[in-house]
Amino acid sequence: MSREKSAAAGREKTAAAEKVEAEPAPLSLVPAPVMEVEPPRREGKESINGTSGYHERRPVLELIATLDACRGERHIVAIQNFPDPDAIASALAHQMIAATFGITVDIVYDGFISHQENLALVQLLQIELLHYDPTIDLKQYRASIFIDNQGTTTTLTSKLREAGVKPLVIVDHHERQGLIDAVFTDIRKVGATATIYAEYLRDAFPLEKNNPQHVRLATALMHAIRTETNGMIRARECDFQAAGYLSQFVDASLLSEILNVKRSKRAIDIINLALEKRIVRDNYSIAGVGYVRYEDRDAIPQAADFLLTEENIHTAVVYGIITKEGEREVIIGSLRTSKVTLNPDQFLKSALGRDASGNYYGGGKHEAGGFEIPIGFLSGTYDEDFMRSKWKIYDAMVKRKLLEKIGVIENQSTTAVIRQPVPERPDE
Repeated sequence: MSREKSAAAGREKTAAAEKVEAEPAPLSLVPAPVMEVEPPRREGKESINGTSGYHERRPVLELIATLDACRGERHIVAIQNFPDPDAIASALAHQMIAATFGITVDIVYDGFISHQENLALVQLLQIELLHYDPTIDLKQYRASIFIDNQGTTTTLTSKLREAGVKPLVIVDHHERQGLIDAVFTDIRKVGATATIYAEYLRDAFPLEKNNPQHVRLATALMHAIRTETNGMIRARECDFQAAGYLSQFVDASLLSEILNVKRSKRAIDIINLALEKRIVRDNYSIAGVGYVRYEDRDAIPQAADFLLTEENIHTAVVYGIITKEGEREVIIGSLRTSKVTLNPDQFLKSALGRDASGNYYGGGKHEAGGFEIPIGFLSGTYDEDFMRSKWKIYDAMVKRKLLEKIGVIENQSTTAVIRQPVPERPDE
């Protein structure tokens, strides 16, 4: 059966895509494994995955069966609001794999790409991403795909739910969040989501050295694995195996260009502010950097990475209030740690708690985590004194919760009875 349909069919090509001299051949698919897996049902919770563990199943066969049952459909890949290389590269891999089944896939994000390496990745490798706006009709999609996230770091989750678009696939390497269920789920404790997709490619969708499209994909996945594992320092065996496979197809010059992009002045300023404002307690470095433009949000994790390089620091947390005209205000924070016994996911969930709907404000993966706390009633831009007071309150609250979790200060109840002031005695 032919699987030569392109993922870009029926879509308007971007200027970058039009620069490609000739349309490369799509990924080739080994058809034999498809017959080994019964096609899954489109309804219900994880109808094909079971609970026996990844060593007793072959996720790639299940993915093939899942996509084979969706031939000719149009899907949306929802990546986090501020996409990183792992999300971008893995989404591209899914898009190309889905193309072999005649499935059209749009990669969509509802945020901003500001990190210089991420911008270089998208531009140099000609990756087509769509920025969400309300004019996009989400009902055109038959299913939603969540890659390198489980619906907790993208505002598209609620929009897709409201549009009636059901989750089909979740592929991620973070701790389980339990927010959404999908027909096919592959969540593993590996260095990067890109590692999982490299495995899919190696086992069932072999890359070709003379195919420019495959070379770009391999380069993107390699960059993602290097980024997520701190240059392979935190890589596991499976990450090295994935990198070894991809190394046959990587364009080294393109990868070098991506890695050597300079930081912006705004990012340097925020890193400098984090250094100035940091407090150090028990080998933890904590810094609130005040108000940060929406476009500069990616400077916060860069600042956390930088603080972690200080001598005798094993964990760094940097946060600030993200502002954008016409948008909700939120506190965005990043945690980085080199302490092997500290679980960022558990640490942030325990320290910051949940919202009224039961969703955790924070979460993470091995050696890294992040959190997002809505400002709510105090949102908005006011006079300078008010804005200064607002930041002071939120800064103090976040610091207190983190310090309580560390054990530097004791947890004190906020529901204590407020005593009425004792009236002054009149002068006799």
